[in-house]
Amino acid sequence: MRTFRWAGLVCLLVLVVVGCRGAGPVADSTPSPTSAPSPAPTFLDTGGCAAREGVASSPAFLEVSCTSERAAARVLVRRAGAVAAGAAVDCPLATDFVLYVSEGTPAARGYACMRNLEPPHPGDPGAGGGPFTVVGDCVYATGSDQVRETPCDGSGARAPQHRVASAVARRALCPPSTTLYVALAGPQPPVGCARRA
Repeated sequence: MRTFRWAGLVCLLVLVVVGCRGAGPVADSTPSPTSAPSPAPTFLDTGGCAAREGVASSPAFLEVSCTSERAAARVLVRRAGAVAAGAAVDCPLATDFVLYVSEGTPAARGYACMRNLEPPHPGDPGAGGGPFTVVGDCVYATGSDQVRETPCDGSGARAPQHRVASAVARRALCPPSTTLYVALAGPQPPVGCARRA
């Protein structure tokens, strides 16, 4: 009889120990939210850098770390969406050149407003390049009311004829010394008041 008592007591202890431990972790009946896939990184995103590849007449650009010795230009602003090459773009005035991105997925297409990491900076006033004509730039007439930028220091293929002295909202606001009105684009007033260089 004693054996049955001990066996009953041992079984009771085992049941108490197992019962006190619980049944283990309980599964949550609420489904865990599925996270949306993270978007692919943008090619040449704002703040990124690029290295020039290929030949000068047909350069290609490769995204590289800004600390790389190959880095040549930094992305000031990156815009998404299709845009015709050469179209007026929404870039800062300090932009040296615009890189049109046309390969890859439609979401990756657009353009990057680029600034060289080292001189020359064709987007600087008087340097003779960049996507915008700005105050301080020099121009020469190409005929039929058209002008092109040229370096103010005379180092370009064409000598400067006029220098943009100010930018105003309309022609009537230009000073009397104005000899040429230049259409300006970008984030600046639309009329350039130019004088003979």
